[in-house]
Amino acid sequence: MIHLDTSVLVDALTGPRRSSGALRKTIERGERLALSTLVLYEWRRGPRLPEELAAQEALLPNESVVAFGWQEASLAAELYRVIRRPREREIDLAIAACALVHGAPFWTLNPHDFRDIPGLTIVSD
Repeated sequence: MIHLDTSVLVDALTGPRRSSGALRKTIERGERLALSTLVLYEWRRGPRLPEELAAQEALLPNESVVAFGWQEASLAAELYRVIRRPREREIDLAIAACALVHGAPFWTLNPHDFRDIPGLTIVSD
């Protein structure tokens, strides 16, 4: 299973859809993809067209998102304490904690935002 960052959804499902081919190839390889509730929140709060929301729902149904529960919250808080300059990165740390708790690699188009998070395996395509 690979946890997706919001950046991948935006790049694959909106505008010129630059990452749609990479997303399709990942699915064709049999990889399972996951969204955390926090990524779903970031995705849905943006200005989304109905067809973009429908594409997300077809690929990654809302009811299958990974919850941000107590384990993720505890790990995100620990990351906040150990990472240099954590302010204004709370959501990113929480999203990374979701991938870490589930032992999943994390696919982002902004690897520099996550490179200092211990134990996080970053996939960037």
